Amino acid sequence: MKIKNIFNGLSVAVLGAAMLSACTDDIKFGNAFIEKAPGGAVNVDTVFSSPVYTQQFLNSLYARQYYGLPYANASGTPNSSNTYTGKFDALTDCYQLHWGSTRVENSYYTGSLNSNTTPLMGFNDDYVWEVVRLGWMLIENIGRVPGLSDAQKKNMVAQAKCLIAERYFDLFPHYGGLPIIRNTYTGNEGSYEMSRSTVDETVKFMVGLLDEAIEGDALVWAYNGNTPETNSTNVGRWTKAGAMAMKAKILTFAASPLFNNAKPYYDGSSEAEQQHLVWYGDYQKSRWDDALKACRDFFDEVKKNGYYGLREATSKTPDGYRHAYRMGYILDDSPEALHTTRVISIYGTQGTYCWLSWGWQQNGINRNNYTPTQEYVDMFPWKDGTPFDWDKDFAAGRIEGSNGKLFFSYTPIRGGFKKEASRDPRLYENAFVNGQQEQLGWETGTSTGNVFEFWVGGYHASSNVLGEAKDKDGKPKKDENGNQIYEPVEATLTMCPTGYGNVKYLLDEQFHRKADNHWNVVTMPEMYLIYAECLAQTDNLPEAINQANVVRKRVGLGSLTMGHPEIATNKDALIEEILRERACELGLTNARFMDMVRYKRTDWMTKQLHGLGIFRMQQGSDGKWVRVTRPWLGDDKNSGTKEPNRFEYQKFELSKPVRRVLWGMDPDDTDVRKWLMSPFPQTEINKGYGLVQNPGW
Repeated sequence: MKIKNIFNGLSVAVLGAAMLSACTDDIKFGNAFIEKAPGGAVNVDTVFSSPVYTQQFLNSLYARQYYGLPYANASGTPNSSNTYTGKFDALTDCYQLHWGSTRVENSYYTGSLNSNTTPLMGFNDDYVWEVVRLGWMLIENIGRVPGLSDAQKKNMVAQAKCLIAERYFDLFPHYGGLPIIRNTYTGNEGSYEMSRSTVDETVKFMVGLLDEAIEGDALVWAYNGNTPETNSTNVGRWTKAGAMAMKAKILTFAASPLFNNAKPYYDGSSEAEQQHLVWYGDYQKSRWDDALKACRDFFDEVKKNGYYGLREATSKTPDGYRHAYRMGYILDDSPEALHTTRVISIYGTQGTYCWLSWGWQQNGINRNNYTPTQEYVDMFPWKDGTPFDWDKDFAAGRIEGSNGKLFFSYTPIRGGFKKEASRDPRLYENAFVNGQQEQLGWETGTSTGNVFEFWVGGYHASSNVLGEAKDKDGKPKKDENGNQIYEPVEATLTMCPTGYGNVKYLLDEQFHRKADNHWNVVTMPEMYLIYAECLAQTDNLPEAINQANVVRKRVGLGSLTMGHPEIATNKDALIEEILRERACELGLTNARFMDMVRYKRTDWMTKQLHGLGIFRMQQGSDGKWVRVTRPWLGDDKNSGTKEPNRFEYQKFELSKPVRRVLWGMDPDDTDVRKWLMSPFPQTEINKGYGLVQNPGW
């Protein structure tokens, strides 16, 4: 077997003009990379003859990290970053993608994915094996680079090990055990042992690399600018804090029920299951203990070394909490960012940064419009932290009618009303909702602009969510009381086909062209929730609640126990709440997808999802409330009509661009459970170097 089967014939000369970069210093690729190289040739001797060339070589590894926002449709784009592929989040119960040209619809929503179709995370076309090979090449040759101190060499080696471990983990949640590469190959060796390793071996390999990188002082703690070596221009390079956090994240995934279980996730008969390639083969609490220790080690170092933490609100108001949450994840130098990746081209046409140009709803393209579902919106509690429950809150009058406050409360005052956000501030940072103002000031953290009109006939929604039902003759359909019947439209490529628009990583008109738009690999809020989960899984429920409350407190919410005190003693209920909290805090970061997979939540895969139709209500001269299907922005606003503040709601089943084939299926069916892991490419299986296909594929 030739190693090129897995490395695709990669050579040192193939350094490519990749668009990604994890650090902000001047990076050269392609011909620019070999500028001033003697004789113009690029080979191992050239690369490792100069500290400058060696650093640029390391930069090329950073250029091939995973970046989770689909940004281009050009050839050479990593499979997972191509806009025609789609994000993992669109496979969960939180988002629906309405662009029919993506693999999300064509392969996943339709259920037609197979081993001849590339999954969202490609096994051999996401630059993983390029990073692995180049990483080992640097490690093997760093000793002969002149002009580098021992400390500099150790630092570069530690970075390379983190990069290899990170790229392995990019594949691990989707494929399970992987072939383990421990050195470079020339391609001329007589034989190789490249068979797929077990889950246990793969986890130990990733964690072992990170442990070696963490040991001693090879990595800096943070690029905080305290010394020349920790200059902020290096933000995005691996740090000790990032490596420790990644170790905890890997161990938590490995300890989860997908792998750490008394029974495999499929049916136990497949070769992959019998060889423990997709699970450990048993359940051991010690795996959760290991993950918990990694969390404690991390937070002990944070306490010791400082710098990292949550960005706190300067104003204890809904807008202030929103601003703190937003700036915490979007700013390049945020103390919440433990490791990030980024794209050099921040904004441009469809060929340079499609995430924004195809995602910002006001552009009217909407191909990257990952619209929130009603199920996701319902996960966000009331602003005090009390759980939201549609049925109970509807019955209590907290959703419709004079006391309705689904998104905002409107308290009558002289000359009008006082409007206040009624839900968890994070809702408004993960979903544009009806009545929300268009902007949140970058500096001021204050909401400004017109309100979003997502009601039927509103300025933004028009008839794209619900529309008038017509009979076979084209006449309006009426109910028994003579009222117009409305039916779902769910118009594709519009701003709010589910009744909501996406905010996360797109932000608003003031923000979206300014933001650096790095991708957060691991953050402080995630670490608090990972810590909470590990504590819950090891039966320390009170402390688990305390750690989750750190994240909730930052946005003004009360304790996680509010409204359901049983979680203080019910382990399963507490873990369910932590998973919900992760969805609210970590929207559009792949967290919900990872949770769905690692907790084997096929019930999330198979449940019918919904959107929300909204009707603007206006009181007539006879005192009756009637539906008004026209915008407020324009004639109504100009004539002095006060902002609409009373609405009725109609949930509807999502079904466009196609209805997901898994909806309504038995969650325990093997035809559903197989989707917990991805298929290896059949072409790679056929090469005979040791890949064993995942169950069901």
